[in-house]
Amino acid sequence: MAAAAPPPPPTPAPSAPTGLSDSTPGGHPLFSRIRLATPLDIPYIQKLIHQLAIFEKLADLCTATESDLASTLFKSPPFHSFTIFLLEVSSRPFENDSAFHSQNFTPIERIINLDHSVSDPEAEAFANGINGDVVVAGFVLFFPSYSTFLGKPGFYVEDLFVRECYRRKGLGKMLLSAVASQAARMGYGRVEWAVLDWNANAIKFYEEMGANVLPEWRICRLTGPALEAHRDAN
Repeated sequence: MAAAAPPPPPTPAPSAPTGLSDSTPGGHPLFSRIRLATPLDIPYIQKLIHQLAIFEKLADLCTATESDLASTLFKSPPFHSFTIFLLEVSSRPFENDSAFHSQNFTPIERIINLDHSVSDPEAEAFANGINGDVVVAGFVLFFPSYSTFLGKPGFYVEDLFVRECYRRKGLGKMLLSAVASQAARMGYGRVEWAVLDWNANAIKFYEEMGANVLPEWRICRLTGPALEAHRDAN
């Protein structure tokens, strides 16, 4: 799947208060956190993947179930294979949960000051029942790649997604920057991903982050029956 992300943040549109609203005079702070996902997050991840497929107009190709994800993800240490950063938001400061801290990654926390509270119609479905009013707002899934030209490993971003009501607030940039920062700290040579050619907002967003969009390259894919035809080729 091509990575999808919001455009850079303009002034948010007014919206009605919800469970995530904050009545602080003069502003509405949105507390945001990026942490490593765990197997307990699979129900949220599956819902986010389905929403991404709808956004990309590819819902008919999305067949991944929670069982599929549970059998293929979280089988290796973070950054050695498929890795997921989960984006969470809250109207209150996050509790210092040591369960999310590890030698591999320390959660990234930011406060985004909004003019209006966020109306999240799916807050209940994405609520983290362990941590009060914390809500899952997005994710990025990536894994190691390798550049023979650079002679260095890198990361390939398979999916990047922020739920609709949390877009245009800088959260997509926060997710992608977290991956890029991790790659730089590990001495990796690049971070790559694909973008749908009709998604002008995402293309502009990536270019403003410093990415080069390479129009001369095409994605080639073997899947389904075409892939199975090669099963006994050797």
